[in-house]
Amino acid sequence: MIEVVNRQRKLPLDCERWRAFAERALRVVPAKGAGATVAFVSDRAMRELNRRWRGKRGTTDVLSFPAGQEEFEKGEGLSLGDVVISVEQAARQAAEHGLDFENEVEQLVLHGLLHLCGYDHETDGGEMNALELRLRRRLGI
Repeated sequence: MIEVVNRQRKLPLDCERWRAFAERALRVVPAKGAGATVAFVSDRAMRELNRRWRGKRGTTDVLSFPAGQEEFEKGEGLSLGDVVISVEQAARQAAEHGLDFENEVEQLVLHGLLHLCGYDHETDGGEMNALELRLRRRLGI
């Protein structure tokens, strides 16, 4: 199950559209039946999260926060964790890459979900990138 939370007011979002897409993406990643939350935030909020959790200055496009659920929490349903997306950064990147905003966000949702499944493109020798490209094709993005 996917929950979508919109915590920004910069761009209008269709949360139901993003819930439906994330549900589709969840079916193609190795989620083992777990759900996730997708949160849309402003650059300001993303800068703070990036500084607090990664020790990095500035905004970023997507951050993933694995759930690490306690046993009693699993009774509520398995959750991979949270995917947090800066809508402002996504809009800038879409313009830079010649993509529409929706396509950029689809890529970021998929990327974030793969991180929640344990993939790390910074250390895995290309495994995550290869899988992500295959799954993009499967999802039509």
